[in-house]
Amino acid sequence: MNPSSPCEGQSPEGDPPDDWFHLSTMSLGTQGSDGSRDDPEEPEERGRLKSKLVSAWNNVKYGWSFKSKARFSKTSPLTMLGQSYLLSHGVERECFRRAFATLLWLTYRRGFPQLDGSSLTTDSGWGCMLRSGQMLLAQGLLQHLLPPGWTWLSANQVSKDDIEVQESRSLGPEVTKKGRRKSIVSFLESRTEVTHRRVVSWFGDHPIAPFGLHQLVEQGTSSGKKAGDWYGPSIVAHILRKAVDAASAEVSNLTVYVAQDCTVYIDDVVRLCERPLSEGSTGPSPAWKSVIILVPVRLGGEVLNPTYIKCVKNLLRLECCIGIIGGKPKHSLFFVGYQDEQLLYLDPHYSQSTVDITQDNFPLESFHCKCPRKISFSRMDPSCTIGFYAKSQKEFELLCSAVSTALSSSTEKYPIFTIAEGQGQDGGQEDESDAPPNSVTHILTKDKARLRRTNNSNSMDEFVLL
Repeated sequence: MNPSSPCEGQSPEGDPPDDWFHLSTMSLGTQGSDGSRDDPEEPEERGRLKSKLVSAWNNVKYGWSFKSKARFSKTSPLTMLGQSYLLSHGVERECFRRAFATLLWLTYRRGFPQLDGSSLTTDSGWGCMLRSGQMLLAQGLLQHLLPPGWTWLSANQVSKDDIEVQESRSLGPEVTKKGRRKSIVSFLESRTEVTHRRVVSWFGDHPIAPFGLHQLVEQGTSSGKKAGDWYGPSIVAHILRKAVDAASAEVSNLTVYVAQDCTVYIDDVVRLCERPLSEGSTGPSPAWKSVIILVPVRLGGEVLNPTYIKCVKNLLRLECCIGIIGGKPKHSLFFVGYQDEQLLYLDPHYSQSTVDITQDNFPLESFHCKCPRKISFSRMDPSCTIGFYAKSQKEFELLCSAVSTALSSSTEKYPIFTIAEGQGQDGGQEDESDAPPNSVTHILTKDKARLRRTNNSNSMDEFVLL
């Protein structure tokens, strides 16, 4: 597939017309004496021009947004990443607005440095699954580096938006007349904002950013992917693992585990997280790395099996859940919660100009979204990757217990995935590139939670997203 073209499987209305390319590139040739047209330009030059034309088309398609108002019930609780909000209550409604505006929003960008191995300077039309993966990882990093309940300071200034809530009011700590307490609060807020800005910079569209598009595309080459290709939710999980491993200098004390065959093997996670004590130190047990657990799953055949909806809701109610890389067919979304029978999401399909994260005090506003959106569970594509985070060994033990309880709620014969004692064949670090290109996991034995790969056209990697 041409790396400059929109991703394979794109819906017809998303593709530039073939004649458009033909007519636009005719001027590259020169007319000969016989009336024919030569093509003196090098193929590389033609590729660059075609890339610019595709970029222009996608900028038109994704560079604007029709903001229809999302309707939220004031009587049903709204759940987002382990927290529940009742929008009829003014304080809770405001808390939800601030929490949603705090989430990092990673979208299509245009005008960034050229990606290696291609002439692309935008990911419009093909990079939405990578962007959804970035948002999942970003949520894990915010929980890893910032205190519980932290919210972005500028989220306090959110004006009336699509959920039509009342004027925002301060919900921060009550500051007494004593200047000392006020100074301490200001100092802590300053420290957290510095960390927030640093995390955002890690996802910038620049080759130096450890979790930016350039690095993620590079990490995908071992799985046979390149810039302009489409990425499935399972491959993105492995790309994120590799990116975190490669960024140990920037992100210390954190590891990523990707589940094998819909099973989280406890011994493998423990082996990844345990760190031997340094020489001369004493303690009851080895030090422990925090862990992000990614579980690629398929919740049905061609469409979502409705019996899994209750289970998905239960997982999103857990504080250890950091979201779901998923979407609707051919359209990647990052799911963060639900209300009644609709999922709450962040949408990467909005093309914005690249922000230069190498500059001091670069603007942060385009990395946050103030407009929550919902989609019916019935439209959710069955292929997705679910994310969890545990800061300590104790939290991991609590995670195993809470997730197992949530999984047991499914009325389906077999759970979405399992948490099992023991080790997997590859220590939890199986590379997606090692799997057959068209494979999907099927549960064969419930008691032992053993899975086997079989060829099937309903591959997790057939979740083609734009």
